[in-house]
Amino acid sequence: MSNDKPTSVYATTIASIVGEENTVSVENNLKFTPAIAAGKLPSCIVYPQTQAQLAAVIATAHQNNWRVLPCGSGSKLGWGGLTKDIDVVVSTERINRLIEHAVGDLTVTVEAGMKFSHLQNILAQARQFLALDPSTAEATIGGIVATADTNSLRQRYGSVRDQLLGITFIRADGQIAKAGGRVVKNVAGYDLMKLFTGAYGTLGIISQVTFRVYPIQEASGTVVLTGAAEDISQAATTLRGSALTPTQADLISTGLVSSLELGQGIGLIARFQSIGESVKEQSNRLLEVGEKLGLAGVVFSGTDESHLWERLQQQIHPPSTESTITCKIGLLPSAAVEVLCQVQVGLIHIGSGLGVLQVEDGKQVLRVRSHCQSHNGFLTVLQAPVPVKQQIDVWGYTGNALPLMRRIKEQFDSKNILSPGKFVGGI
Repeated sequence: MSNDKPTSVYATTIASIVGEENTVSVENNLKFTPAIAAGKLPSCIVYPQTQAQLAAVIATAHQNNWRVLPCGSGSKLGWGGLTKDIDVVVSTERINRLIEHAVGDLTVTVEAGMKFSHLQNILAQARQFLALDPSTAEATIGGIVATADTNSLRQRYGSVRDQLLGITFIRADGQIAKAGGRVVKNVAGYDLMKLFTGAYGTLGIISQVTFRVYPIQEASGTVVLTGAAEDISQAATTLRGSALTPTQADLISTGLVSSLELGQGIGLIARFQSIGESVKEQSNRLLEVGEKLGLAGVVFSGTDESHLWERLQQQIHPPSTESTITCKIGLLPSAAVEVLCQVQVGLIHIGSGLGVLQVEDGKQVLRVRSHCQSHNGFLTVLQAPVPVKQQIDVWGYTGNALPLMRRIKEQFDSKNILSPGKFVGGI
């Protein structure tokens, strides 16, 4: 069976595995098109109900050399490179059960299709939470892992990789494989969790994950400092070298400061979460740092605080439009303010130097990328109109690991059927 078979062949074959009600025409789901290069559209979207069904679908695709675009809810399908000649879109959205919440062990195991917001609601009943803050709460857990999607909380809790304990995935040949386990102290097998995190579904399809979770803190407060770029940069340097322990700490551009009605100039936003006395003390100490530098300072708490962070997230990751170009960057933290002065909308974490920017066009992408690379950094285009992605190198990778990446891809997916073209170097 070849890739030029009519739509009915794909749909009929897959419907025999998952049922006709779980096989949908792509024409009714245009949200999938930003991930695909102009030309041929996939024949159908399939929604397996179980991990076994997912494995059977991928095994069938492997046997027939069908190219597969894996996804969850599709909230980040536009991220990464453009895929080509996709035959079938496979969504894990309906594989979404809670497998185990070990409250005393601070771990949770869920299927990949569970929405992040739903998982947080489950954990909140036990006064716990998953310490990630993805670009949208409607993202699925599998999609968050596949795109390494976390933001400001990495300041305190680290990245997605740091919080994964175990993973189950479907290999390109349809076999179910596992790595890690369900306990915090686990050293069994290869650390495939790190390999699959941020692989954009090119090595296998994540079907189940185990995370460490954390207790919800007693109190929370957010300090915002605003003012001249050089003074904000000094405040960030002081904060990085201090004994203060923010859970989130970011530099934000003048456009964000203005649209969030926080004042004028560049901003520094830091959140402290602990017992009440500690939050108050740490907030006051950061305010004192700002006062000595001549910066305006204000403290947010309660609903005002939660609303501020929600609005900030919405500004950084707005709904996709025909003109939206969103980029992920990384560079030396000391160079962050200089980059933010080049864009209207941007946020960079003071600890890691990672962040998100919005740019106007492909030319600005190349200008800012050049600046980041001159400071030992990178710029990757996450989301952009298809014509923009066709004109520039989305990943902009300049390292020497591409041959190794290609060999890993060959080992995991020798037929190149999973998300072809999505990753670095067209992998």
